Amino acid sequence: MTENEGKNKQKGSKQKKFKLYKPRKKKSVEEDAAIQYLQAQYDKIVPDEIKTFKDLPLSQKTLKGLKENNYITPTEIQKQAIGYALQGKDILGAAKTGSGKTLAFLIPILENLFCKKWTRLDGVGALVISPTRELAYQIYETLRKVGYLHDFSVGLIIGGQNLKFERKRMDQMNILICTPGRLLQHMDENPLFDCNHLQILVLDEADRCLDMGFAATMNAIIENLPPERQTLLFSATQTKSVKDLARLSLSFPTYVAPHEQAETVTPESLQQSYIVCEIDEKLGILWSFIKNHLKQKVLVFMATCKQVKYTYDLFCKLRPGVSLLALYGTLHQEKREKIYNEFCRKSNVVLFATDLASRGLDFPRVNWVIQMDCPEDVETYIHRAGRTARGVFGKGEGLLMLLPNEEKFVEDLKNRKIPINKISVDPSKVVAPQRKIEALLSDNTELKQTAQRAFVNYLKSVFLMKNKEIFNVQLLDTDAYARSLGLIVPPRIRFMHKYQKNNVAIKQPENDEGDKVVEKLKAKANDDEGSDQSASSDESEEEEVIPEPKKKAERTKAEIPKFDFHNNDDSDEDDFLQVKNANIDIETDPVEEEPSKTKKKSKPLTKAAVAKKILKKKIKVNTTVKFTDDGEAIQDEKRDLKSELAKQLNDENIGGIDIEKAKELLQEEDKFDKIRFREKVKAKHKEEKRKLKNKKKEEMGEKDDFGSQSESDGPDLSWLPDPDKVYGKKEDDNDDGSNSGGDKDSFRSNDEEGSQDESDDEQIYHRPAKRKLVESKGIPQESVAPRKVKKIQDISSSLSVQEAEALAMRLLQKK
Repeated sequence: MTENEGKNKQKGSKQKKFKLYKPRKKKSVEEDAAIQYLQAQYDKIVPDEIKTFKDLPLSQKTLKGLKENNYITPTEIQKQAIGYALQGKDILGAAKTGSGKTLAFLIPILENLFCKKWTRLDGVGALVISPTRELAYQIYETLRKVGYLHDFSVGLIIGGQNLKFERKRMDQMNILICTPGRLLQHMDENPLFDCNHLQILVLDEADRCLDMGFAATMNAIIENLPPERQTLLFSATQTKSVKDLARLSLSFPTYVAPHEQAETVTPESLQQSYIVCEIDEKLGILWSFIKNHLKQKVLVFMATCKQVKYTYDLFCKLRPGVSLLALYGTLHQEKREKIYNEFCRKSNVVLFATDLASRGLDFPRVNWVIQMDCPEDVETYIHRAGRTARGVFGKGEGLLMLLPNEEKFVEDLKNRKIPINKISVDPSKVVAPQRKIEALLSDNTELKQTAQRAFVNYLKSVFLMKNKEIFNVQLLDTDAYARSLGLIVPPRIRFMHKYQKNNVAIKQPENDEGDKVVEKLKAKANDDEGSDQSASSDESEEEEVIPEPKKKAERTKAEIPKFDFHNNDDSDEDDFLQVKNANIDIETDPVEEEPSKTKKKSKPLTKAAVAKKILKKKIKVNTTVKFTDDGEAIQDEKRDLKSELAKQLNDENIGGIDIEKAKELLQEEDKFDKIRFREKVKAKHKEEKRKLKNKKKEEMGEKDDFGSQSESDGPDLSWLPDPDKVYGKKEDDNDDGSNSGGDKDSFRSNDEEGSQDESDDEQIYHRPAKRKLVESKGIPQESVAPRKVKKIQDISSSLSVQEAEALAMRLLQKK
């Protein structure tokens, strides 16, 4: 290859790179032209002429995402709301449940940021606030599917997730989908969070976001947002409160309500009915309904979390034959997401839920929505019933269970254009497993406690309802309700007792004091046989009846009665008097407390203070005394303190409060504990030796019984002559030199502490030495002559030839 060819090749490669860079410039130019064209078409949108999403001026990326997810024909709310939102107007959107409000605000968000060429460096451009975590998660998943072709970064900011993980990435998010509490936490704590360039604010389920439950949080969030922004509000029950709209700084909002002139507020394909039953029949009707609809998808709404938890736990043990799920607020976030996805995926399943699942959640193919407890208002009923019959071709049925005193709620439903029919239950098909429930509660204490909490919480929820014509705790048969839950003895309703007591105090008239005194005096005059005791009792009654005159300053200090709502069975609840909803109103008259009856607040005692009180009373704590059958106390050596320091501390009565002295005491007592431990180990070893000898003794006895040698397993030397006859009865000082002593002494015990048992063992199993025999007979050792040691030659010379041969053969065999 020549140099020119190499140079030309290098030039060609450079030209290729230059060509690859050109389309990017061209693409950006085409994108600018497309954006200008789309913005020019926004003012020409006519909602009635739109039939598909292609008729709307949308970017190709958005249209492709909609098409791939089978969103082809827009709904009524989408036709009207998307056009106004693209024009930059503030919107109040109200539509039936399941009408597609989510896409009505997600598409304008994508198009707005696309036309402004929003990047990660620009920060947060859109903010979507949802009242519940599940609804925020659902919006996030929908946005991921529709807008995956765009280059925007989307963040899901909800409670229960990793706060540190969210904190590091907040400055990189373009679209935030969040709940109010976690968003305000980032605003207060995270320096990376910046929403000064916010373009669009969306409130999904706006009426719930702006009510009393989120009022303080939403006010704090709105203060941190820039006033120049576009605001979109969507809900099935839209708020029209001027106060709420003024808080959001809306400028001439456009009200979009395509179904406002419709005959019904709820979907037309939804069949709605209600039944009237007693409070103790609800659980049996629900059980029978589930048993008769095992192949359908059922959603059951209840008033409180404790009811949902108890019903779920109970039905899981009763096993109706279908999958059961429970969704309520106190569950961990990961578990809530898992239950939500599982209910969406399954076709034959029953979900017990609170109003947490009543707003916005799009559960596919729900056949039945059962409202086991009467909803607090019509809006709640609409949102609950809207979980079924969603979409254009969706069908579903709703069932509402009402008590006889709650039947007035039907009139409110019909006044709001909600068609509902009354039906009756066939008594032959209702099978209540009452005995099984009682048996389960008697065996399972945890289930029983859950039932007690469910009982108390339901009564509290009824007590807090604003409409007292429909919800009246006094009309409920609490004993029958407790029996239906499996509770033989109904739990104490402490807040009811306190409330009734306060009402009695309120109803006492204050201005009829003179009449009461007159009546008491007349009663005393008519009593001719009144004793001193009766007179004193009358005087005491008068003192109780006539209240002491109070100052004006004391009368003005009218306080709300302090109910004692704390229940031992319901200790894990939140503050009962915390108002979480706008429609909850506690109507109580002020109760004046007499200063004479006020009690001083007792300070909480520390553990040290309690210990000092006990020591002052000279009570010995943590002591156990054991007695014999005769009633005598058994002294435990381990608990006896033997050191001098312990005796001093016992005299001073300091106890275990002084930690330094307690440490010194433990160190001194540790020395005595070590001595005890050594003695215990010695005794254990001695016992093991004794058992081993007893075992050997038994083995020897067994060998003697079968005719074997008891001394050793060596050769039989009985044929040898008696050594006493050969050597004479003399003893040598060196016992080791004797032939017989070497084998015999090997069986002797080497224990230093020889006992009487050991000496007996020697007498039985060992041949005693001559020295011991002499001593035992009382012969002095000095008078006994020492045995002479003879040589082998002398021994062999005394044997005959046959005896010597036999001895040699024995010795050879042994080797």
